[in-house]
Amino acid sequence: MRFAYLGSGSKGNALIVEAGDTRVLLDCGLPLVEVDARLARLGLMASDLTAIIVTHEHGDHIGGVAKLARRNQLPVWLTAGTRAAWKAAPDEWVRTLSPHRPITLGNFEITPYPVPHDAREPCQYVFGHAGKRVGVLTDAGSVTPYMRESLTGLDALLLEFNHDRQMLLNGPYPSFLKQRVAGPKGHLSNAQAAELLGSLDISRLQHLVLTHLSETNNTPEHALAAASEVLGAQPDWLVCAHQDAGLDWRHVN
Repeated sequence: MRFAYLGSGSKGNALIVEAGDTRVLLDCGLPLVEVDARLARLGLMASDLTAIIVTHEHGDHIGGVAKLARRNQLPVWLTAGTRAAWKAAPDEWVRTLSPHRPITLGNFEITPYPVPHDAREPCQYVFGHAGKRVGVLTDAGSVTPYMRESLTGLDALLLEFNHDRQMLLNGPYPSFLKQRVAGPKGHLSNAQAAELLGSLDISRLQHLVLTHLSETNNTPEHALAAASEVLGAQPDWLVCAHQDAGLDWRHVN
């Protein structure tokens, strides 16, 4: 199994996870020209994709999904709440899932789990294949016991380190937006993500990827420092995914 980011951040998110000939795109908040260019950078074309899975209806996660699904005739999996909130849904390709029940897609068993975010029915996912598990968590303003249970004992964790709280509070965002980002249905701060990380069984972890970093209210250095403090070191398997550069293939063995 392997994974890579096409992009990660408030300007557009897209993650590809691959097991054998099954290639799932998690979210697509990028225009098609960027999707094609960034897939090519990874040695793929859009026609190589098996399906798209969506976390929630915000534009930086879903903005490019409808056009990509229609052009390449790809099924799109999402919750019923996300479907209801999505005005541009390509109905002929939409498949609904429960945020509490696994689905099988090709070589993957994919386990959704609900998260607190200001969307209709948001969820995140754990991808399983051949005894290995890759867990994804972004766009959550707080941490629930169910989230901890879903993300413990993983082989790879792709975890939101969205903002440094002091940078956010002292930064240029208007008050209402600061409150939204830092609120219980906003985004995880470096400190919140680090606390979650410290509560998990990470004995099997091969990759820790810090994702959805704010370009205004965070830096890779701040995020890496927060994660490294929990780990007690900064291993080479600790990296940041970036908005434009994404993240090259990482293999889970």
